[in-house]
Amino acid sequence: MQKFAAGAWSAVLPAVVLCASLNAPVLAQDDRSVIASPDGRLSAEFWSENGLPRYRVLYDGEDVISASSLGLRFVVAGSLDRDLEIVGESRASQDLTWELPWGERRVVRDHHNELLVSYRHEEEAERGFDIRVRVFDEGLGFRYEVPVPGGEHRAIVDEVTSFAMPQQATTWWTQAADYNRYEYITRTTPLIDVETAHTPFTARLPDGGVHVAIHEAALVDYSGMRLDQQREGVLTAELAPGPDGVAVHKDGDFITPWRTIQVAEDAVGLINSDLILNLNEPNVLGDVSWVEPGKYVGIWWGMHIGTMSWGSGPIHGATTENAIEYLDFAADNGFSGVLVEGWNIGWDGDWFSNGALFSFTQPYPDFDIEAVTDHARERGVRLIGHHETSGHLTNYENQMEDAFALYERLGVTQVKTGYVADAGDLIRLDEQGEERREWHYGQYAVNHHIRVLETAARHHISINAHEPVKDTGLRRTYPNWISREGARGQEFNAWGVPPNPPEHISMLAFTRMLAGPMDFTPGIFNLTFSGPDSPNRVQTTLAKQLALYVVIYSPIQMAADLPENYAINPDAFQFIRDVPTDWENSVALQGEVGDFVVTARQERGGTDWFLGAVTDEEARTLSVPLDFLESGRRYRADIYSDGEGAHWHDDPYPVSIEHREVNAQDVLELDLAAGGGTAIRFAALDG
Repeated sequence: MQKFAAGAWSAVLPAVVLCASLNAPVLAQDDRSVIASPDGRLSAEFWSENGLPRYRVLYDGEDVISASSLGLRFVVAGSLDRDLEIVGESRASQDLTWELPWGERRVVRDHHNELLVSYRHEEEAERGFDIRVRVFDEGLGFRYEVPVPGGEHRAIVDEVTSFAMPQQATTWWTQAADYNRYEYITRTTPLIDVETAHTPFTARLPDGGVHVAIHEAALVDYSGMRLDQQREGVLTAELAPGPDGVAVHKDGDFITPWRTIQVAEDAVGLINSDLILNLNEPNVLGDVSWVEPGKYVGIWWGMHIGTMSWGSGPIHGATTENAIEYLDFAADNGFSGVLVEGWNIGWDGDWFSNGALFSFTQPYPDFDIEAVTDHARERGVRLIGHHETSGHLTNYENQMEDAFALYERLGVTQVKTGYVADAGDLIRLDEQGEERREWHYGQYAVNHHIRVLETAARHHISINAHEPVKDTGLRRTYPNWISREGARGQEFNAWGVPPNPPEHISMLAFTRMLAGPMDFTPGIFNLTFSGPDSPNRVQTTLAKQLALYVVIYSPIQMAADLPENYAINPDAFQFIRDVPTDWENSVALQGEVGDFVVTARQERGGTDWFLGAVTDEEARTLSVPLDFLESGRRYRADIYSDGEGAHWHDDPYPVSIEHREVNAQDVLELDLAAGGGTAIRFAALDG
């Protein structure tokens, strides 16, 4: 096999510093290009089989992904999925650390080996693609790098990347290509029963140990990937199409997002990974000291349970009076901001279908935005902005600059955006003013979100996107993308049919949360707001609501309930007041997908640790060693656990609060009620 270093192609790639290594554990054998992880346990092989590009992934010598296809198909100009052979390869390795301005941890290690494999057409040498693969100890990512002679246009209609696994593998997934975007209850099925699924897609191989998660990283100027089981045991990448039937339009040389495969011996190993972040480009915004994590409250939950309205009228939530009351509550309890939804013109009538009517600068008459932001400034807190688009992208883009300029003038530094519309029904107007419909994760929507981030950054504003495109680690490149939704959040407990089940959080931790932060909006204290026999209620205990602040990661966390409900239980509320949202380090300690999870996090720049443990509908007792604490230091453990008789359905309210001295040699026994949890603050006593 001929070998060459594809240096010419690297000139068109985003800047990545790689160190060439002659000692990396990689080799080529039997006409295959092989690359291994730094610890040698994970490897990937690439070859051509009768002209068909193929790859496989092995862990400890056993298939994780068996022989699977590679390739792209275009409308014209010749597809790249057959009559290809490997004509060269190059190799590199990297081991460095970098810092997150905010995140689950401050310092991230990027340690990987890299292989670039060049596939070219057997008869047309200028036609083909390169596969760049980076292999970490915890998984790998690979992407297509496609040279296009003459800078011609390419219209991608299909990507034939596939992921073959045993049909008996247990999988956890949510359905894709349905109206409710990503907001579905996670299913547990054998692989053979998977239909069309979103990523992250998580599986446990039949041996009962090795876990695999398939996702993508650095989704930029491309269509989002869902997985379709077209052949039994083979998941194929399926790209969301545009209104013209084309998934991706590209001019000239292009790269795709990384296709990622995380591999771990156990479920928590998937969580303890920075692979997705490491495959994204570094921060392009420069100084982002204006991006500030924090906790907030909001005029929000009342709309979902029907005590307030988004639209104007007798129970309008976004009034000056209500906003000032919430701002005072935030200031008195150490919160940084107040989200106010429904403040701007456009909410009256069928707002779901009237996205073209929203104004993002004109408030309702009963909301004096100048007075509200003046009061916020006086109290040392801030208004958190809200832009609901109802999926009308063009209307929002036309007003975006003015809307962010207004917020900047008023001292608003964070904005929650919303794209409530059925999947595939985002609206944009083309050059002739005709409506075109887009997927929430189609190429146009992907680029729309980046335009929002770039515009907001010019005004020092951070974005929390709801009904978003899925997270693929772009918070590294755009640190003002501070959080997002992208799964079934707390509001489904108010009106969802059914509400989120007790296993929901222990599903999210091993699926959706592998992608990045989620604005779940925890902290509901009135768990049976419609009565204990209502079909809509929160299916957790009160202690579990506290534990969510540690288990679910987001640099912005909401205390989502009404202020009066916190006043009823100030002792439990103290944990929400104490828990930070920015971390020096994080570690998932124990867990099984859909059953339970235990997570510990250290406060950034501090010595305190916090722990959250949650379970599904089964009560369980967990023994948790405290060896994550600093050796030789004493801590006061403030333990908020399920009280006597607690049960998510029968009696969700009992909370036991105790304080004890502990150190790193201790082991805590955590008794979790059905649908319950435990939240702990470890306050350092020494030094």
